Amino acid sequence: MSRQARLMFFSPEKRLANAIILFVITTLFYFFGASLRLIDELSLFWPLNAVLAAVFVRNPFLNRAAYYFIACGAMVLFDAMTTRWGWQSLVINLSNMVFIIIMARLLLRYSRARDENNWAVNAFNLFYFCLIASVLSSLVGSIGFMGPSGDYRQFLPLFADWFSEQFSTGVLMMPLLLMAKWPQWSKWPAFHLSTLYPLAGTIVSVLASMVIGGAGSLTFPLPALIWCAIRYPLPITALITFLTGGIEITLVAHSMVEMHHNHPLVVNEMFSARLGIATMAICPLIVSVSVDAIKRLIQQTSLRADYDYLTGVYSRSGLYEALKIKAPLMHKPAQKLCVMLLDIDYFKRINDSFGHECGDVVLSAFAAQLSKVVGDNGLVARLGGEEFVVVCSTDSEEQGYGIAEKIRQSTELTAFRYQQQTLFITVSIGLAAMTPEKQTLHDAFNSLLAEADKYLYLSKRNGRNQTSNAAVEELTIDS
Repeated sequence: MSRQARLMFFSPEKRLANAIILFVITTLFYFFGASLRLIDELSLFWPLNAVLAAVFVRNPFLNRAAYYFIACGAMVLFDAMTTRWGWQSLVINLSNMVFIIIMARLLLRYSRARDENNWAVNAFNLFYFCLIASVLSSLVGSIGFMGPSGDYRQFLPLFADWFSEQFSTGVLMMPLLLMAKWPQWSKWPAFHLSTLYPLAGTIVSVLASMVIGGAGSLTFPLPALIWCAIRYPLPITALITFLTGGIEITLVAHSMVEMHHNHPLVVNEMFSARLGIATMAICPLIVSVSVDAIKRLIQQTSLRADYDYLTGVYSRSGLYEALKIKAPLMHKPAQKLCVMLLDIDYFKRINDSFGHECGDVVLSAFAAQLSKVVGDNGLVARLGGEEFVVVCSTDSEEQGYGIAEKIRQSTELTAFRYQQQTLFITVSIGLAAMTPEKQTLHDAFNSLLAEADKYLYLSKRNGRNQTSNAAVEELTIDS
């Protein structure tokens, strides 16, 4: 379990603080769930079990008998102070602990066995884990609540009510709780009004279900929720799904969404409504997980295609994409487009003398140094082997020559380390520049690259470790 996934309130070293915080969380959410009870009846919505299961999953060091006892003790103490249930309180809270422990253990075992980074958001497994935990906890609660002298004809209605509440609450809340983290506002995209359309669609569909009524109206929000899954990040989708499902359950329970006109709500209809809402909630989560996986796959594929695997700078194809997207933002119409072709001098000697692993280290370190010198003023790419290219916009070719010389001099003065060896390298540079007029930056780059290659050959012919351009070529011809 990564530190980022943990709740910051808990720490493996602070056992007393853990116990106090766990007791407070249990009491707080027990009070919230109890406030939704009718007198001496089960709660309409019971978030405590899902909250504690998430706490134990995200903080594996809490999975000890002592912490389980503290959580259960807080529940029993609350009931002792607010109800007259007596021994039935022990049964109810034992049922709660069965759900919490089974759910936490299953999720933790799954995460260790599969070793996946996003195990917590696997909707299929959460669905089945909630099903198992809900069935077992409801069996314990229903049988124990009735006692040896109870009317067992009430077992099925009691079990159905207990199971449907536990299952629906778990399915709706667990994805959100397992993914909850502090938002990083700096990474949020710019807001557009169209961003609110999926959310607005969800709200309208819930209102429509209230107006139209009937069992089928519970599925009205599904298309809007799938729209949310496509447009929003996974945690936001989980939050909207949870709120939608919770609101629908509450509306059904208070007959604000009528299952049958002119007929009171019966237990089997509430059972069916809860299961239907929970099952519906899985669909947008599955879509969101799939969309998230596709996005990550596309991102990985794009990184492999657009960036050189060894040095981290642009590849040849990535540079052409950057010329279409980034370069127009950097280049002003009156500026020169400068292309610098760089080649590490005598690089083959490094491979022959120290091995290809050393050569890879030098290439990677050189690319990092090159990117540092160029900064945000240009694009850096590796064309292949020891050959690199820098593309930047300058006010004059002389300014571009100054950047090239800065690159060359910093390379000459930089010590590259490999194991116990200290290596110094030099670089030859060919520079070409022009002011694109009717040409696109892509076409101008192709023209300049061929010209820069000619000047790179001139630098090598004149002794290497130098920058050559049209002005240098004229001086060479004159001399």
